[in-house]
Amino acid sequence: MSRAALLVLADGRFPAGGHAHSGGAEAAVKAGRISGAASLEDFCRGRLHTTGLVSAALAASAALGVDPVALDSAADARTPSPALRGAARRLGRQLMRAARAAWPSGELDALAAGFPKGAHQPVVLGVAARSAGLGPEDAAYCSAYESVSGPATATVRLLSLDPFDATAVLARLAPELDRVAHQAAEAARRVVVEGVDALPARGAPLLEIGAEAHAAWAVRLFAS
Repeated sequence: MSRAALLVLADGRFPAGGHAHSGGAEAAVKAGRISGAASLEDFCRGRLHTTGLVSAALAASAALGVDPVALDSAADARTPSPALRGAARRLGRQLMRAARAAWPSGELDALAAGFPKGAHQPVVLGVAARSAGLGPEDAAYCSAYESVSGPATATVRLLSLDPFDATAVLARLAPELDRVAHQAAEAARRVVVEGVDALPARGAPLLEIGAEAHAAWAVRLFAS
């Protein structure tokens, strides 16, 4: 197992398209729910323990070789917002391109062929991690970290927040990231035995509502 591959996959400069998405932060800033470092930390914590956990468990399950078609259906069922489902598939399509270039594999080729419009991003992430020789914990860490690093980076641009303050938010959340990644990997191991119903199904209604409102804006900085 290559830990260097984990660094490549988790690197914000990996060309997976995440820089164009705010993870709900743009809508939250406009609604006044994010106004500085403290409220950004609250937002990221909430996202981490809800949609972040779900995405991390999906990614860990895919890294264990669980059927990606079943996982993609489970991701759909856990994403009520059509706008978020569309964003997840666009991100999955972009990640697929980058992953196939970095770690060519038959599993990635099969997933791309089965989902020409893109599978959900966490599912692609898990298959990419598997193709890179990484395990479920690695995939869970990548996904969990992405769930908070995206909004933190976006808020720097949206509010001109000091990047040192945004980075400090991520550092303070590190112990919780550890716990969520562990929970996600444990859930993935249950999925192998029990099926996709063992996946967590935590919701974040404000994220869903915000995503639908954001999708209707005539002018916006981020795609989602």
